[in-house]
Order: sequence, then structure tokens, then C-alpha cells
Amino acid sequence: MSQPLRKLLALSAALFIAAPGHATDTDRALERHERAERSERHMQRLPLVIGHRGASGYLPEHTLESYALAIELGADYVEPDLVATKDGHLIARHEPNIVNTTDVADRPEFASRRRIAVVDGAPEEGFFASDFTLAEIKTLRAKQAFGERPQQFNGQLAIPTLQEVIALVKRKTLEKGRVIGIYPETKHPTYHQALGLPLEGRLLKVLTQAGWNHRHAPVFIQSFEQANLIALSKMTSVRLIQLIDANDVNPDGSLDFTAPFDRPYDWTASGKPELLSRTFGYLTTDAGLKEVASYAHGIGPWKRYIVSTVANPDGTGPGEAKLKLAEPTDLIDRAHAAGLKVHTWTFRNEQRRLAGDYAGNPINEYLQFYKLGIDGVFSDFTDTAVVAREMLKLERRMAAQQAD
Repeated sequence: MSQPLRKLLALSAALFIAAPGHATDTDRALERHERAERSERHMQRLPLVIGHRGASGYLPEHTLESYALAIELGADYVEPDLVATKDGHLIARHEPNIVNTTDVADRPEFASRRRIAVVDGAPEEGFFASDFTLAEIKTLRAKQAFGERPQQFNGQLAIPTLQEVIALVKRKTLEKGRVIGIYPETKHPTYHQALGLPLEGRLLKVLTQAGWNHRHAPVFIQSFEQANLIALSKMTSVRLIQLIDANDVNPDGSLDFTAPFDRPYDWTASGKPELLSRTFGYLTTDAGLKEVASYAHGIGPWKRYIVSTVANPDGTGPGEAKLKLAEPTDLIDRAHAAGLKVHTWTFRNEQRRLAGDYAGNPINEYLQFYKLGIDGVFSDFTDTAVVAREMLKLERRMAAQQAD
């Protein structure tokens, strides 16, 4: 960071922290710095590291503490998934059903709110954010969603609003002297629309209040639904990312498109034969990529669209460890040719999540994707992603020295 920018940040810090919801001269200076950093990353072709739900490999996901830890570990962006409360506030939760990520099931005062709801055509039992006011949500505490991860912070960390996440990220930008961004996902837009709690306007209102509703803001908005993104493209110049899902991988490496992970749910809800004939896979065809490029900045495909796995008769170990890798596809190159960035997900350290070819070392997975030209990765373990990126930089530097 340049010395003038450091001085500007220092001089503006008090005002910036006192009024985190409004654009300041610091915001505008950070916008310029963000553009410079983005240009530098592009020249070096270094991928972004996105803290997936924060540092969710270590702390309960979607908490301020989890986001802060991801930033401490080197994340360029942190990802708040967004759902709406009964009174219309946007909170950071992975799903509308909060039964697995909060202590709500242990709260007798809310026992009567357990119910079955249909989310994207699939019935779920639990407790739903839209049945709670923000004040009630604030009485709940987060818990770790994965049993093999640290559990000692369960029941201690609060559920934040989007405004609180932005305020944290702005403070950390000042503290760290580097631009940090947010990568919100609009969760189940069609579901929220049917509840009378549409997400788009609420999200853009918060971004506008933060001074971040513009093309050069440190913000990406992502969604698995297409109509949601097309609507947003007409409402904002913030960069948009089309997420691309699948249900599973077949033994031969092809992708399985079993509902509800077969297609964007707005396609299913539309009832249109043309859309019902497609799966998420359409969005990775040349025609699909051209279509996405008309409204979005990039795609966010599940990593198995880029490097899939196949059955391995000799494989051993838990989960994916007994599988082997297929040859990489050309999706990254074709997306780049269509003018789209590619951010893929999700990278995790647990052995059951690593194909046998990686020899139990998550660094090997990152390096493969980095060398394939990926533009960004979502990681539960930010530090591992950052270490792998530093190794990539070192490899490149040594190769350049040897070439001289």
C-alpha cells in the first residue's frame, strides 16, 4: 500500500468507524486501491481467496468471529449467505432453516415454532428464519455444523446482520491496510419472494447505505438462481456471479442432477418447457456461458465441473479419499473466452474431502486448481488456501529466475 493511502486511512479511521454505514473519503480511496489491487492480481493471475462462511473450518459459520478469523488468515473476501427474518432484516445464515447452525432447538421458548416448510420443492423440518424477528434471532447462538470440527464455541457466538458484517469488514480493512470485500449469496430467492420477503431490494439498500452499490465496490453478489441475477443486473452495477450446482458425481465422473440440485429453482418454478429441459450443466455449455455473460461477471461452478472424480477399485480411505481424479475439463478456458471469471467451491482440509491423488494434502488440490487458471476459490480453511497461493508465487518466481 502506498504511503499516501496509509496516511489517508489513518486520518479517516475515527470517522469511518463511527459511521460504518455511510460512504466517506476513505471509501473512495479504498475503491481506487481495490482497482489497483485487482489489476495487480490480474497481471500476476493470482486467485482470490474467499472465506467460505468465514473461517468455518475452525469456528461456527456465519459469525463475526468466523469472518474476522478468515480475514486474519488472509482472506480477500468473506462470504455471508443471506436469509430474511420475519421483519425483513437480512441475516447471515447458510439456509432459511436454522436448526443445524443455531441452538434454537434447545430453546424451549421457541419449541412451538418447529414445523415443516417446503424450500425449493423439498420439505424440511426445523425452524425457519422467516418465523423469527431480528430481536428473537439475536437471542440465539451459533453452533458448528460439522461434527468433526471444533465444538468449543457452540452456544457462544451471535448471528450477525449484513450491516454488522460490512461494518466488521470495513474496520478490518483499516486495521490490515488492505482491501477486504464481501461476497454475499442471496439464498433461495424464489422461496423468499413467495414469503413476501424479496431479497434483492433489501440487499441493495444495505449496500447503498454502505457506499458499496457500484461496479468498483469490493463486492460480488452470487446466486444459484438466474432470474434473481438478471433482475439484479438491471438494478445495480455490482459484480454478479452465477453459481452452478449438481447433486453428486457418478462413478464414471459424470455429474448427477437429481432434484432439488438439478437446475436453478426459478427454472423449475417457471414451468417453462425450455427451462425444464435444462439442468445446471447447461450453464457450462458455450451457449450457457454466452447467456451468463449477458448479465453476470462470472460463474461459480462446483469444482467437480472443473476436475471430477471417478471410482477407483484400489482406492482406500474415507469419502472421496477412495476416489481418483478425472482429467480436468476445459471449462475455465471456455469461460475466460466468454469474458467470465471463474470462482469455484468448496475447498476443505478433511481427509474424506480429498481425492486419493492429493495424498491427503489439501495444498495439492489448491495448486492444481491454481495452475489451471482459476480466478478464485471458496475455502473453509483460509490459511491453507493462502499458503498454497504463496507457494504458487514462489514457484513462479523461481521459474522466472531460472529462465533469465
